[in-house]
Amino acid sequence: MTTRASMGGFELFTQIAFGTPFDPKKVKKIKNENSRRNKRKRLKETQNEQTDYHFSKKRNSKHESSDSSEDSEIEANSEAPKIAVKKKEKKRLSAMQLFKIRKEEVAHFRKVNRIYLTGEDVPDPIEEFNQLVTDYGVDDTILHNIYNLGYSKPTPIQMQALPLMLHNRQILASAPTGSGKTAAFLVPLIHSLKTHEEGGLRAVIIAPTRELVKQIHSFCLKLSEGTSVRSVVIENVKEIEKNPKFLEEHDILISTPNRLIYMLKNDPPIVTIKNVQWLIVDECDKLFETGKEGTSFRDQLAFIYNACDSSNLKRALFSATFSQEVETWCKLYLDSLVCVSIGAKNSAVQSVKQELLFVGCEGGKLFALRNSFQEGFMPPCLIFVQSKERAKELYSEIVYTQQRVGVIHADLSQEERDKVVKNFTDGKIWTLICTELMGRGIDFKDVKLVINYDFPPSGIAYIHRIGRTGRAGATGRAITYFTSDDVENLKTIAQVIKDAGCEVPSYIMNLKTKKKRRTEFNRPIKREKITTASTYDVERHINNKKRKKQNEKEGCVLVPCIYSYVYTAGIKICIK
Repeated sequence: MTTRASMGGFELFTQIAFGTPFDPKKVKKIKNENSRRNKRKRLKETQNEQTDYHFSKKRNSKHESSDSSEDSEIEANSEAPKIAVKKKEKKRLSAMQLFKIRKEEVAHFRKVNRIYLTGEDVPDPIEEFNQLVTDYGVDDTILHNIYNLGYSKPTPIQMQALPLMLHNRQILASAPTGSGKTAAFLVPLIHSLKTHEEGGLRAVIIAPTRELVKQIHSFCLKLSEGTSVRSVVIENVKEIEKNPKFLEEHDILISTPNRLIYMLKNDPPIVTIKNVQWLIVDECDKLFETGKEGTSFRDQLAFIYNACDSSNLKRALFSATFSQEVETWCKLYLDSLVCVSIGAKNSAVQSVKQELLFVGCEGGKLFALRNSFQEGFMPPCLIFVQSKERAKELYSEIVYTQQRVGVIHADLSQEERDKVVKNFTDGKIWTLICTELMGRGIDFKDVKLVINYDFPPSGIAYIHRIGRTGRAGATGRAITYFTSDDVENLKTIAQVIKDAGCEVPSYIMNLKTKKKRRTEFNRPIKREKITTASTYDVERHINNKKRKKQNEKEGCVLVPCIYSYVYTAGIKICIK
């Protein structure tokens, strides 16, 4: 019998396993027990490694220098700002998005209100008058005065011009007639001056006519009520010469350029404008017109500019129309200028119904005018003619046929002109005959009808004439008579009417006219006299006047005779 030691491995396995039954469950149990043992060994190994790691870390931390602890603090602190920077970056992105949204909203708001501008760093327009108090610190009394004048919401020119002038920016503004330009420059002017200060004038407002000067002054008094800001209009220069300190008691001077220059050229000067902070020019395009040297508005304006030599001087120019020449001059000589225009430049008011009426000849105008009176119209009415002589002639023709008719022209004294304007505003005069004198800036409330008896010399003159009606959102009507002599200028006016959305006959737009020089275009047309009397009666009347003057010069004594007087179309004709 062989021993187990001498047996091979295979033989030993066969003998041991011989006769034993095979049980697969026992094999699974053995396998599970082996895997459990292996897991326990692995857990013990990992636990030992962790304890060794923590033990070594504590031992190293005790023996490490202070530099290592500082490094760890720096690393810990360096992680915190990284998180803060990420948060700031998120905030910056949101701020940029808000800025873009706000910019788009402002652009849309300007587009809706037809506000067009050129310039850099332009402030956002205002939407309500309350923003003047919250955003710009305007006094509540000024805001109260604005509401008392009937304004509930700013007009488009006020939306943009008010923030610009409150930021002390120089501005060239163009807006339709009756759109609130006067309040647009008076409100920031009164706010910037704030209170009365002794030491002379601090603001000067220039306007082309005395009527417009007085209108601005009355408006300024209403807006500055409750403040200590004082404004003045010089009506009598001799009184100022006697009391030169009178002007030092005021802050704002409102004047025509001619009167201001007279006071500046006086020896010694009656007024000084060296400390002026604001120079405002209303109807600036009229004041830039050329004429005789030394007497033109442009030369007068240049003299006033040179007299204002303050380093803090700011300029603001306003008008319903302005030429390219005015804009180029402002861009050359005014720093940080912003040009603002409401709607299309040099455009008529869209709230006025405009008509062109062909009357054939000069006699047809008078016939058409009397027909319009017979058909009936809603007063008050303005009738524009091209000269003071024609204003007198038309007045003499209709004064006996039409009730409540008045006339105003440059030959009248200032007192007479003021009386006529007052009677027209009070309703005592229903129909007022006037020249271009009344075509600029005068704010007659509720004028229903404007008749251009004589064709306007230019598109700008036409815009200002019909701008006396349809003011502040009201509706109006404008009729323009034209004859065969006015065909050369007809297409220019027709284009203005068409751009305003009114109908114009196609044959007028298709007219071919010769290009005229600038001086020829503005030259008034020689027209026949306005009269219904025969040429024989007119010549006889003129000759009688000449004979009277000669007899008065020679000192002849007239023999008393019997005369009979005949009134023909308003002309007193003497028949011997």
